[in-house]
Amino acid sequence: QVKLVESGGGLVQPGGSLRLSCLASGFTFGNYDMVWVRQAPTKGPEWVSRINRNGAISYTSSVKDRFTISRDNAKNTLYLQMNSLKPEDTAMYYCATADRQIRGLGTQVTVSS
Repeated sequence: QVKLVESGGGLVQPGGSLRLSCLASGFTFGNYDMVWVRQAPTKGPEWVSRINRNGAISYTSSVKDRFTISRDNAKNTLYLQMNSLKPEDTAMYYCATADRQIRGLGTQVTVSS
């Protein structure tokens, strides 16, 4: 069964950190470009970051220098290290293949004091 399962979300104070993980199964993870996408309440989906099969990385401007995407193909896992979190980072965070054909159910990140 093709699946992506996110974990690591939670409630954190402004300025705090979280590390999200996304475990892939049922397909050859290392063959896919992967993305993190987030969706805040009442807003549309927002692309956050991308890591390609060849290791090329990109970020949306609002998270650059605060978030770090990485992958471990041996563990079939995608990561998102989030530092200096702000209330505006509050959202449901999803991992997906870059073509969006495979997507997880998401993990909630709430940044609040």
